[in-house]
Amino acid sequence: MAVVIGIHGIAQQNKGPQSLRAEWEPALRDGVAFAGGAIADGSFACAFYGCLFRPEGEVRSAAAPHFHPTDVTKDEADLLAALFGEAARVEPDRVAQGDLRAATPRAVQALLRQLAQTRFFAGLADHVMIGDLKQVMRYLMEPDVRMRARQSIDSLVTPDTRVLVAHSLGTVVTYEALHAYGGSERWKNVATLITLGSPLGIPNLIFDRLQPAPVDAKGKWPPGLKRWVNISDDGDVVALTKKLGPLFGAELVDLRIHNGATAHDVRPYLTARETGEAILHGLA
Repeated sequence: MAVVIGIHGIAQQNKGPQSLRAEWEPALRDGVAFAGGAIADGSFACAFYGCLFRPEGEVRSAAAPHFHPTDVTKDEADLLAALFGEAARVEPDRVAQGDLRAATPRAVQALLRQLAQTRFFAGLADHVMIGDLKQVMRYLMEPDVRMRARQSIDSLVTPDTRVLVAHSLGTVVTYEALHAYGGSERWKNVATLITLGSPLGIPNLIFDRLQPAPVDAKGKWPPGLKRWVNISDDGDVVALTKKLGPLFGAELVDLRIHNGATAHDVRPYLTARETGEAILHGLA
């Protein structure tokens, strides 16, 4: 039974729980080892909801759907503009500050063109970036996707489960799953949440759409949770709001690490000593 569960972020639709585990587990074990500990064999598993974003039947393809700027909705454009603003802060030598409104296809195309020049988004084609935006908004806007993504975590949790390690969009899914299922008997020992590169604090677009909804600009602490460690890199554009403590409570521990050029990638987050220490603390 899984004692530690990993929850992935966007752009994992062509993988599965076993292939994700093969990617995550060695890095996670390294982080725990750097912290001076170890986890038992067979104690780690990955939840998987990426299949919810994979086209089915005759439209399924190894390539991502070829989205165009005209396919970007207002919410997706607003999220793109928020990421652009953070990229301009992180890499002012590569991104020019300017009008962040992205209401038209031309404006969207201009933002995508600039983001493609950054180290953070280097190598991502426009249609891939748009597809990633759509995964975030589909989770927030489609009740069935939201419910099934949460259930992917619930299906793995047992009374043995003690630590949840979530990355990127997975931090949103996990936060909501804790609220949806955290009071049940199977979740009674889930006491530690570790969020990596989290977009939970992005105002209006994500934070204000959480379930349960924030009250007076404060997010509700998940039931049964004893410790929440949020880890971010200053260069991680997705983790736009680096400190989540002011939003969710003083009990939350915010830590900053350095991932180098791959600021949002899950692997350097998992190999960080700080992540390993948080896992070990949750297992103590």
